[in-house]
Amino acid sequence: MKSTILIVEDDVKIANLIKLYLENHGYGVVQAYDGEEAKYVYQQHFPCLIILDLMLPKVSGEEFCKWVKKGDSDDPSVIMLSAKAKTDDKISGLRIGADDYMTKPFSPEELIAHVEAVLRRTGHFCEKIAHEGLVIKPRKGEVLLDGELIELTSYEFNLLLFLMESPDQVFTREQLVNQIHPYDDREIMSRTIDAHIKKLRRKIEENPSQPKRIVTVRGMGYKYYAF
Repeated sequence: MKSTILIVEDDVKIANLIKLYLENHGYGVVQAYDGEEAKYVYQQHFPCLIILDLMLPKVSGEEFCKWVKKGDSDDPSVIMLSAKAKTDDKISGLRIGADDYMTKPFSPEELIAHVEAVLRRTGHFCEKIAHEGLVIKPRKGEVLLDGELIELTSYEFNLLLFLMESPDQVFTREQLVNQIHPYDDREIMSRTIDAHIKKLRRKIEENPSQPKRIVTVRGMGYKYYAF
């Protein structure tokens, strides 16, 4: 699967057409139909690229673009779509943070070419794993939950990264020890895995006593459950 792309477009037919073409080219796709919903979807999935219509209900495309472009190195790329074809409109869109600007009507094949070109320039900044509001950024050593930065120890970070990289795969305690305590006493460290998991659950689970993300597989070990 290639990068995840967020389509923000209130015209359902156009949105679904774009989605179809992107998925046919191997991209993961999430959608929103107004600017307010787009903020929520963005914080759940943290996509690498956003295809953004400007004429949106509730929150305009311009305002959403300003909101999402914070100036960080890993901000998502934005391709604006608009019926506004004047030069001043394009300049305005680029100045508020868009990486590219396309006018309607457009051909889906042309849009795919623009997507590929933008991601060639910016995709390397987008290394992250996101699932249901939980985002881990390996290059920056950061974890966010619903958009809020949470503090993890190095052991907790490495453990979470390892599990999220292989969702729904069960790992024994010994396999987890090999990842975060590779040179320490196996017997002692195997017992500390449970403690690391317990502390990690307190930070990322809504109800740590009934975890939904990092679950115990009886008699086997642990897995990150991609519910």
